[in-house]
Amino acid sequence: MAMQLGDLARLVEGRLNGNADTPCTGANPPRDATATEITMLDDPSRLESLKGSQATAVVTRSEVDLSVIGLQNAAQLIVDDPHQAFAKIVSTFRPPIEARVPAAGIDSNAEIHNSAEVHPTATIGMGVSIGARTRIMPGVSIAPFTQIGEDCLLHANVTLYEYTIISDRVIIHAGSVIGGHGFGYRQEAGRHLPTAQLGYVVIESDVELGASVTIDRGTYGATRIGEGTKIDNQVMIAHNCRIGKHNLLCSQVGIAGSCTTGDYVILAGQVGLKDHIELGDGTIVAAQAGVMDNCPGNQVYLGSPATTQRDQMQIIAVQRKLPEMRREMKQLRRELNRLTELTSAAEAAPVDSQVTTQDKRAA
Repeated sequence: MAMQLGDLARLVEGRLNGNADTPCTGANPPRDATATEITMLDDPSRLESLKGSQATAVVTRSEVDLSVIGLQNAAQLIVDDPHQAFAKIVSTFRPPIEARVPAAGIDSNAEIHNSAEVHPTATIGMGVSIGARTRIMPGVSIAPFTQIGEDCLLHANVTLYEYTIISDRVIIHAGSVIGGHGFGYRQEAGRHLPTAQLGYVVIESDVELGASVTIDRGTYGATRIGEGTKIDNQVMIAHNCRIGKHNLLCSQVGIAGSCTTGDYVILAGQVGLKDHIELGDGTIVAAQAGVMDNCPGNQVYLGSPATTQRDQMQIIAVQRKLPEMRREMKQLRRELNRLTELTSAAEAAPVDSQVTTQDKRAA
């Protein structure tokens, strides 16, 4: 599907700076947008977020100088509310699927390779494509317009929401949920209202997901799991995250929205990442660590808040000495009290002596 930029401008009632006849084939966040897609800049002060983008046009609140980041040929679609306008554009290219109760079995519009195996209790929605030799186990639910590659294995009761993309040789264990809505809300008149949940999930080749893994869809574009990554049971990955290639994510890891990991990253059990964290290639985060700041690659991080292994070892060494330091402190306090009493007595002694002498003379 393609639309001209002029049509999109009329759709969102915006002002177009650029060629109205330029074709546009989709809408994505800056880092995902191709040379024929439109993207969004919600705040002019975040212009650097567009650096490296190939987008043909940008939805923005006010006109900006795109030449400083190499996007001087991109058109600008200026609107009052970029999020509202961009959500409308995304919905045009990738319409939300109405939550209808699906019919049992395989939809007539699904495309399933004749070598694939689908259990009779699985539910396959319209527009789904399933590649050669892929096996779908009992109770699996695959929502409309999901794409599954070759030689994949989906174990019992896996749920894939609409528009999910799964590449070749992916294994997903029982009970995992891919593409659920992200945990994003705005407050209006004292109520929490959901923000746009129009994205999807991409899982690249040779990924394995354990049981009860949950991966939320992106807000507008993709939440992406890189090639060869292995994810343990009960891991939570929030909206807009980009997990690199060949990562190892151990059980009960929790990753908040819009985090990015490099390649060959290891997150041990119960590690937590706050939102918008970036981990460099080769980062290792030890068990139960809480990551609050970006971590340069090829280092080991410990603790909460997580710091480098060298810094954390120093902290631990000091913590181990705390009982001894407490005993020394109590002893020093007793000695200080004793010295204070002696000093007070010494200062009072001449006064007492003088008073006694005066009394004797008076007598």
